[in-house]
Amino acid sequence: MRIGVVGLGQMGLAMAGRLVEQGAEVLGFDLDAGRCDGARARGVQVVAKVEQAAAPVMLLSLPQDRAVEAVMLALLPALPKQAVVADTSTLDPLAAQRFAAAASDWGVDYLDAPVSGGPAGAAAGTLAMMLGGDAAAIERARSALALVATKLVHVGGPGAGQVAKLVNNLMVATHLAVAGEALRLGALAGVAPEALLPVVNAASGRSAATEVNFPRWILPGGFDSGFSAGLMRKDVRLALALAESVGAALPVCGPAAAQWEAAQVADSADFNHVPAAILGGK
Repeated sequence: MRIGVVGLGQMGLAMAGRLVEQGAEVLGFDLDAGRCDGARARGVQVVAKVEQAAAPVMLLSLPQDRAVEAVMLALLPALPKQAVVADTSTLDPLAAQRFAAAASDWGVDYLDAPVSGGPAGAAAGTLAMMLGGDAAAIERARSALALVATKLVHVGGPGAGQVAKLVNNLMVATHLAVAGEALRLGALAGVAPEALLPVVNAASGRSAATEVNFPRWILPGGFDSGFSAGLMRKDVRLALALAESVGAALPVCGPAAAQWEAAQVADSADFNHVPAAILGGK
């Protein structure tokens, strides 16, 4: 099975490495020479131009709409008919719809396929993938996608996967902010977060924020989830823009989202520093 991977950052490299481990022939491309070196060390066949990564199934892992647009312009003429591009980037749903239409003009299927699970999930092949696009295209690519994702959820047509990802990440951002604030309340009342978490996680207040983020990355001070504050802020901004475009008021999620902008945490820092700052009252 030959698969192309464009974008060899933490997520892209983790997926590419997983595919190699599962026996796939992986063609990889990235503009960053250091990332290319890391991919070669994992057994990826790194190519010099994006069009040389063309394969029947493509995975994209890119930071924003304009990067995807540039890659698609170069890649589409090189792809075979009925190739499937599964774009795991998190984007504006309208951009995903544009890319799907452009791909169709070349006889190629574009799936918006954002994921949840982080680099660790990609390396283990346990991602959840939220798919927007044609059901037949998903079936053609299923054997390849299943190598990196255990949950393949077809949400709807082009752009639907991105809507699902933005809703998910807005909820994650809200849960983390709320957990930091509530745990700070407990600490000020004399009960440490370490004592509160087992109670919360055995009761109805639990969430991934309290079950995973706080015990794994925040309280131990590791902050090595592989997902940056800047990327979460980007996703939150996209969710807020989507809400504005459809006229959805966000009286609960909106103030929580504002905490991500207000926190004195660099974009390059791990995103768990933001709820940690809220917990600390900063």
